[in-house]
Amino acid sequence: MDCNSTMKEKKAFEFIEYVTANADEVQKQVLAEILARNAGVEYLQRHGLGGRTDTKSFKKLVPVVTHEDIQPDINRIANGDKSLILCSQPISEFLTSSGTSGGERKLIPTIEEELDRKSFFYSLLLPIMNKYIPGLDKGKAMVFLFIKSDSKTPGGLLARSALTSYYTSAHFINRSIENDPYTNYTSPNETILCLDNYQSMYSQILCGLCLHKEVVRVGATFGSVLIRAIQFLENKWPVLCNDIRTGTLNPEITDQFVRESVMKILKPDPLLADFIEAECSKKPWKGIVTRLWPNTKCIEAIVTGTMSSYIPTLEYYIYSNGLPLVSSLYASSEAYFGVNLNPLCEPSEASYTLIPTLAYFEFLPMQRNIMVGDTSYNPVARSPPNEKEQEELVDLVDVKLGEEYELVVTTYAGLYRYKVGDILRVVGFKNKAPQFNFICRKNVALSIEADKTDEAELQSAVEKAVINHLRPLNVNLVDYTAYADKSTVPGHYVIFWEYIVLSNGSTNTSQVVPPSVFEDCCLAIEESLNSVYRQGRVADKSIGPLEIKIVERGTFNELMDYAISLGASMSQYKTPRSVKIAPILDLFNSKVVTSHYSPRCPTWRPRYT
Repeated sequence: MDCNSTMKEKKAFEFIEYVTANADEVQKQVLAEILARNAGVEYLQRHGLGGRTDTKSFKKLVPVVTHEDIQPDINRIANGDKSLILCSQPISEFLTSSGTSGGERKLIPTIEEELDRKSFFYSLLLPIMNKYIPGLDKGKAMVFLFIKSDSKTPGGLLARSALTSYYTSAHFINRSIENDPYTNYTSPNETILCLDNYQSMYSQILCGLCLHKEVVRVGATFGSVLIRAIQFLENKWPVLCNDIRTGTLNPEITDQFVRESVMKILKPDPLLADFIEAECSKKPWKGIVTRLWPNTKCIEAIVTGTMSSYIPTLEYYIYSNGLPLVSSLYASSEAYFGVNLNPLCEPSEASYTLIPTLAYFEFLPMQRNIMVGDTSYNPVARSPPNEKEQEELVDLVDVKLGEEYELVVTTYAGLYRYKVGDILRVVGFKNKAPQFNFICRKNVALSIEADKTDEAELQSAVEKAVINHLRPLNVNLVDYTAYADKSTVPGHYVIFWEYIVLSNGSTNTSQVVPPSVFEDCCLAIEESLNSVYRQGRVADKSIGPLEIKIVERGTFNELMDYAISLGASMSQYKTPRSVKIAPILDLFNSKVVTSHYSPRCPTWRPRYT
């Protein structure tokens, strides 16, 4: 490592050490700075802050809000009102949430200087990774990055995904590889900035193959996107090999900027084409990533929360003596939050240390809604909303080990005590700064009557069924989603499953696994759900047998395509774990191969205390 890199890494760790050791003081400074800057804005004046910047006044007067609460202010800005409504600095654009959980994308205000904050945040990642996985600054990263088209509000402001905003900014396009080797990608900017996802994916994979010996890191924003890239390669490798063999680019790639950038990398290389063909022809595809990119030191993708369902499939494709699968950061459209200081941890156990300079953080304590006889339960706020929530919010340094909280943020861009909707669990501390597991998104649930099944509970139940009943057959779940079908009497849970047979690479999802196995999976899921659900099944008869619908291979890719066509960003896309929208249900039901029901009721016994 050169002296310049060593000095930068030293400064990064000194910064992390300082802000975590002085988290309370730094947080107070951040809040005071936000309030001083925005003292005259309508929102804070409306709530009686009157220019005060002290924490006590802020906590007493400013309410805890959701996006719906500030929607009228958002609409005014979107419609062109240039008054100082939320922020003293001009709102430069709106960032759109991924929009896959509740259907509608939310508009999140942002300001120009947030790009500086994000760039600094990214600059912390390589020093952390390099400490545990040396040499990441000595090669290239094959990271699949995508943008989506912009839209404009009636007032003329851009509305686009947070990653699209960053990748199209001068901070990214004009980045210095020397200053930030973390962003030395195999993909030319033109391939990343191509709006056609097919051409973008094709050209990024092609460049990654051409530069395969230089690749030291493989990744994508989310595990689902990386799996999609691997499946794309599985379908297109013969054509890609032809491009490499002949040094000519597939005529399907029509974007002239993409073609020109790729042709700077693509040269005739029959030996490389033979190598790729030999590896891709082998079945199964176990370890395909490390076979094609042998110098890979780690895989990077977010696989926490419900994304953990992708871990087994990714580990299958990347298998190579414990190659690390790293979730390096925690961020959202509202703000960037934290970093993983222990990248070599088990991917499902990744925790994030919140960086106190990024925003002012508060936490709404959650408790478990324990029902009679319950062994699995749902998180709910400890108190009614509004005034009670204001009283119960705790600061960053005051959270308790093992407790769960909903994240609440105040940002430089005009969000005040805003409930992000993420549920986090405190699992440790870096100096005075807590470290959190991401548990789930709040209020993503299945419900027929009194039962409430949240995202994390469903995820856990599905994982148990897969581990106990599919894995022994060398079968893995590709993806899943669910809905509460109330058209039957009684209503019942339906889970759409797409699976893959790992032992032979078969794409036949109708005959490979015996029906009894899926029936066992249905029952295993029901046994893992909370006692309110099981009481509804066993005693009240208000819930019918759980149903698993096996869908054709590629169905979840079609769901992603559909979401993207409606404006979701490929880079930010997350499979919704529960769906209600008719077109999505129609898509899944048109792809059903077989249906399987729980063969009997789960166990349930009343327990009185």
